[in-house]
Amino acid sequence: MLDLGHNARLSARLGHRRAADDSVSLVLRCILAASFGGLGALSLAPFFWTPLLFLAFTGLFWLVDRAPTWRGALLVGWLFGLGHFLIGLSWIAESFYVDAERFGDLAIPAVGGLSAFLALFPALACSAAKRVGATGWRLLLALAASWSAAEWLRGHVLTGFPWNLIGYAWGVTDETLQAASIFGIYGLGFVTVMLATLPGLALSVIAERGTRRWAPLVISTIGVLALWGFGAMRLAGPMPADVPGIRLRIVQASIPQAMKWDPAESERILARYIALSTQPASAAPTHIIWPETAVPYFIAEDASVRNAMATVVPPEGALLTGAVRRTADFERDPALLNSLVALSTSGDIVAAYDKVRLVPFGEYMPLRQILPLQKLTEGSIEYVPGDARTVLAVPGLPPVGPMICYEAIFPNAAWQEGRPRWLLNVTNDAWFGTSSGPYQHFLAARVRAIEQGLPLVRAANTGISAVTDAHGRVKSLLPLNAVGVIDASLPAAMEGETFYSLFGDAPFALAVLLGLGIVIMSPRCSARS
Repeated sequence: MLDLGHNARLSARLGHRRAADDSVSLVLRCILAASFGGLGALSLAPFFWTPLLFLAFTGLFWLVDRAPTWRGALLVGWLFGLGHFLIGLSWIAESFYVDAERFGDLAIPAVGGLSAFLALFPALACSAAKRVGATGWRLLLALAASWSAAEWLRGHVLTGFPWNLIGYAWGVTDETLQAASIFGIYGLGFVTVMLATLPGLALSVIAERGTRRWAPLVISTIGVLALWGFGAMRLAGPMPADVPGIRLRIVQASIPQAMKWDPAESERILARYIALSTQPASAAPTHIIWPETAVPYFIAEDASVRNAMATVVPPEGALLTGAVRRTADFERDPALLNSLVALSTSGDIVAAYDKVRLVPFGEYMPLRQILPLQKLTEGSIEYVPGDARTVLAVPGLPPVGPMICYEAIFPNAAWQEGRPRWLLNVTNDAWFGTSSGPYQHFLAARVRAIEQGLPLVRAANTGISAVTDAHGRVKSLLPLNAVGVIDASLPAAMEGETFYSLFGDAPFALAVLLGLGIVIMSPRCSARS
């Protein structure tokens, strides 16, 4: 009896110790998951610490592989995503401090809440990869497919927010970005997770003998070199000559956001744009470009302001500028349009495009019945979307594909009325100061140029303004908070279309379905492959 009592007490103590060890192990896994996610964000713009990409996804693979159930993988994925978005989207807090008295207290809760919500997508990816019962290379393939599918969902659910997709990590060089011309950014994300997770597979087979344990590292290295090699060959090819007879002047006035809508500053803001637009040039510009909502007037209704702006328009050219416009039935149902308009030498609006994809909480308030808050932008009247993505016909210019601010982060744009010959992104990133936000936004716009094989012209209030060729290579640039102009020719579009512009995300979707199908149909095994 004494021995039985002693054994029972010993068993109880061992059980408590195992429970304590499991608790410590769970806490450690949670800390590691969030830390790996944060490190992964540092592989993106503006840091581009690429080795951390491989460390982060190796760690994620290891944690998902060792999660006891799909619920454990769900927690790992959510914490990974939480750390990833807290670091990668921290710049959003800057916008709340522009009007700190009204919105400053919301900065940290807003970033935390958005990160917690977006982390549901990596959580879904990790739980799905675990749910199919995969291990070894099957888990690797399942994780790559489910992660990239979750990114696609993030770009579409509730109007979408495809910011800082993992494929943007290849912005570290022009060469490694070129694969976006084939895969698009979602497909490049699939490839990225595959390559970055392979070292995790190497760890899982480290006990193996022979070449088997080194194979994942070799494949990952070859994959990275192949990405770079394809890009190097693409960039080494001949480029078409610049569009003849066109000389652009992009104006970056760097108006602080706190001044932008101050009525006392209106005339000075307009005067600064006019002065920059008319300063001497070595070659006379044919077209002037101002950024999003450049001047604080309803220019469509104010002929005197349009006439003042028309003084900068070159003969037979145009001024392209962002502008706020009232809707046609404003008196009955007040609403605003965020527009890009072209002004002629007479001050007439000869072309206009209204932004289709609006910024939630910035230009309109979603769930207004639940969230009794005002939007962050000036005034209480909300913006409404335009009818469709349209190609603008501007006198003296090839057809232009407009992207106003936030629209530049959405891949696979489909324009009505044909295909443009160049992309124009007008934006106001003054909201985000000198944080990582403007760098991430500019990179997304460059990738749109690569995907479509079209040159990009970008006019940003406080920067980054730039001109890139059809491969996304920067030809001219004004950095953040610089005041000045870019005088540049318009690069030509690539001959023909890119693979991505022809087929869009359909090959990516097929690859995801094929990858998951291979995993599900393969024999399940409890041991690592």
